[in-house]
Order: sequence, then structure tokens, then C-alpha cells
Amino acid sequence: MIQNVKITDTQILSDNWYILKKITYRYSKKNGEVLTQSREAYDRGNGATILLYHPEQKTVILTRQFRLPTYINGNESGMLIEACAGLLDNENAEDCIKRETEEETGYKISKVRKIFEAYMSPGSVTEILHFFIAEYRNDMKVSEGGGAEHEEENIEVLEIPIDQAMAMVESGEIKDGKTILLLQFVKLKGVV
Repeated sequence: MIQNVKITDTQILSDNWYILKKITYRYSKKNGEVLTQSREAYDRGNGATILLYHPEQKTVILTRQFRLPTYINGNESGMLIEACAGLLDNENAEDCIKRETEEETGYKISKVRKIFEAYMSPGSVTEILHFFIAEYRNDMKVSEGGGAEHEEENIEVLEIPIDQAMAMVESGEIKDGKTILLLQFVKLKGVV
């Protein structure tokens, strides 16, 4: 267990897209020994994600888009199937996810349920991700979705039976952590 953490130096290594910092800190171990360490932390702000589900049809709405980091780490096409998500950008999490849902999926939702929040990569990324679920109906579709043009998003909207989505997790076709957590939540809780 560590205690008495004190940041002694912060250097900005990059602020090109978001902020990458090198942080040096000192702390005391349980036995009283004082150590100094340096670590890098990527600060991209906090985010929100949502899984839309249709209880009667037993389907979920997911998206597919190109993700460069997956491409450079072995994903041959770079395409990733995932739940709708976005950065908060000074909004509260609920407003953010409602806006992102309409932009990315084309569904206009008014009622969401927050299920939890989590650090997704706490060894290097500061982001807290707020997880939501919401029921959708076909009459809530107000556009084709696909993402915000000014953000240069190119998103494909997928409507998939929940059992097929779970099989896609097992087969490795769905590899996104936030999406896997959301799918497991709705399945384990009997939501869909």
C-alpha cells in the first residue's frame, strides 16, 4: 500500500490531439521507505458509452468504424464493432450520450439508465467512462446516423440479435472492452 503521494514534476510531452504528460511523483511505502517514480498519463477527458436494446426483438444497436490504434496493433482491417460512445466535452454524461446516440446511430432517445462508471485503462489513461443502456424502438429512428460530418466520422450502424452479438464476442469479432461489458451486463441482468 502506498501513501503520502506527492507530484513533484509534470512535463507535457504532447498536446497535439489530447494531452500526454510525464508525471514524476514521490510516495511512502507501508514500511516508511520513500520512492520516486515517473509515469506517462494520457488525458483525453472523460467519456460516455451506451448500448441500445430492443427487448421484444432481442436486438442491440452497435457501430462499426475504423480505429487506427487497432490497425497498428494487429487488426488487419482496422474496423471495430463497438457501442456508441463519445467524449463529454464539458457536457454532463447523460446529455453527451443522448447527443452521441443521435449522431452515430440515428436514434433519438430521451430516457437512459446509467449502470456504472469505470476506468478503462488506468495504467496510462485518465478517462472515466460512464456506461448507459437505453431501450430503442423503430419509430425513434430520426436519421441514418453515421456520425458527425465535422468530426469526419464514418460510422456504420448495425442492428444485431443479442445472442449473435454474444457469439461475436466469443469468436473475437467483437473485441472492444466497453462493448463487451455492456453486452454482458444486459445479458446477465436479463434486460434483453
